Amino acid sequence: MATISLEELHAYHSIDREMFSRLVINLRRDPGESLLVMATWLWLEERGFPNIVFKMLKLSDRMVDVLADEAVSCFKCLESNSPSSSMLANGGIILFTSRLMEKPISLQMFLQNRFTAISGIKNYLITVCARVFTDILQAVLGTTPLQAIRNQSLVIPGFPHPLFGGVAVVPGAMDIDFPAGGLWVWNPPNNVSEDERTMFLTFSRGFPVSEYEVRELFTSMCGDCVDTVYMQENSFSSYEDQPLFARLVLKSVDTVDQILNGKRIAKFRINGKHIWARKYERRE
Repeated sequence: MATISLEELHAYHSIDREMFSRLVINLRRDPGESLLVMATWLWLEERGFPNIVFKMLKLSDRMVDVLADEAVSCFKCLESNSPSSSMLANGGIILFTSRLMEKPISLQMFLQNRFTAISGIKNYLITVCARVFTDILQAVLGTTPLQAIRNQSLVIPGFPHPLFGGVAVVPGAMDIDFPAGGLWVWNPPNNVSEDERTMFLTFSRGFPVSEYEVRELFTSMCGDCVDTVYMQENSFSSYEDQPLFARLVLKSVDTVDQILNGKRIAKFRINGKHIWARKYERRE
């Protein structure tokens, strides 16, 4: 592991820090929402829209405000289970951001890659934004003396978020451990939990499905994508005791979106048996 100082981390993300300052100080935008705006832009950079934040630096504050509103519409779209027709009018094109990048960006793209986007934005929020904007947030939100002494997290309005969860922003300098090679080999989107790349499968009673068939079905569709299959535990003494559900853990969250193809539930067939697949949601 390589230890990177907070100063080095700030220098590495100087462009992002400048943009975040403009959002919360110049434009007085909501700090919590601005964290998600930055995380969305960083995810877009990783998904093939390079230097998006750098290209915004030369724009007026008014134009940056418009682009930030477009970013908000992107993650608001992810929050909705059934986006309105008005949101998806004209293909849901994000007009000004698309013009800036000279490449179409649409709400439909976010919906088609819903779980990849949620996971990616969440990762940038936790691994980048929560670390590199701490002092800026502290200046905007203020820190009580007790928080400073105990290194307690700042209270960020809007968090924990219903879609992206909680974020811990702790005031005070700290050194951060990175893989050997430091910042240059750090890849935040790789930090994906098992739940984020897990699907829930259900089967028809009377048509028992085996683990082998589950693996065969999804491997034939998506290649070497299966990590683990957890079949329902039963005695299996008869068809009545067949497994009726399973958890399918994939190697990548991208494959979840590939399987669902923009739908909430996808239906498949193997050896005359039906399998229904949806995104897994842990319930306590």
